[in-house]
Amino acid sequence: MTATSACRLAIRSAGKIRPERKPVVLLHGWSCHGGFFKPQFSALAGETLVIAPDLPGHGGTGDKAELAIESAADEVSELFRAENLRDVVLVGWSMGAHVAYSLVERHGSARLACLVVEDMTAKVLNDDGWRLGTSDGTDAGRNAEILCAIEPYWPQFSHRIAGRIFAEGSEPDPKLLAFAVSEIASADPKLLRPMWASLTSQDFRALLSEIDIPVHLATGARSALYRRDVALWQAEHIRQATIHTFDASGHAPHLEEPDKFNALLLDLVTGVR
Repeated sequence: MTATSACRLAIRSAGKIRPERKPVVLLHGWSCHGGFFKPQFSALAGETLVIAPDLPGHGGTGDKAELAIESAADEVSELFRAENLRDVVLVGWSMGAHVAYSLVERHGSARLACLVVEDMTAKVLNDDGWRLGTSDGTDAGRNAEILCAIEPYWPQFSHRIAGRIFAEGSEPDPKLLAFAVSEIASADPKLLRPMWASLTSQDFRALLSEIDIPVHLATGARSALYRRDVALWQAEHIRQATIHTFDASGHAPHLEEPDKFNALLLDLVTGVR
């Protein structure tokens, strides 16, 4: 299922464009890859074309493209052009949401039907005037420490990251947790570090009011990373915003409540919503 498009991103692709069906492009989170969307391929490939690229610094793409959110957005835009994709349901999970926001900022929304922003804020780092970044209060000072620690302490980091994907106060599915631990641990911290630096430098707060397509905010009610206020604030600043709360999920509703998440995507693919 893995292929290489005309852009520099390695991609996973299944299904095909069907009449009156919108294609789906899935953008993964930091330290993950397109394979984290297996439940969406299983549910949607029979309905439409489903594509999940590995973003720069991750998976099969590695360092083939510049290690920055802006570069990732440019490569996804090139993917749209190369594959002649239009009316796309673009799903951005965590870091992938910032890539989606950057794509809209840099290339506009003409090829998009809507955005699905999965458990992500418009600005990751907190400061004196912004407390809707990560819920642990990470600010620029703490982030400098994180950046120094990513490479030497990646084994410890990767296990913590994998655990924080899932709902607080619950025991995640053992197979799912083992998959996340294994795949994140195998990522290259030398490539992840500049991507983290780029991710944490982004600020899309001013962009939100300019987005002219529907935005669906999929928020995990038990997220270890972002409070519900994050989705509420974004909904207040986006013209066409809808909040979808996943009560049993943490940071990854598409993995933790896949049936409900896939039902949302299917509605968007078929134009029900």
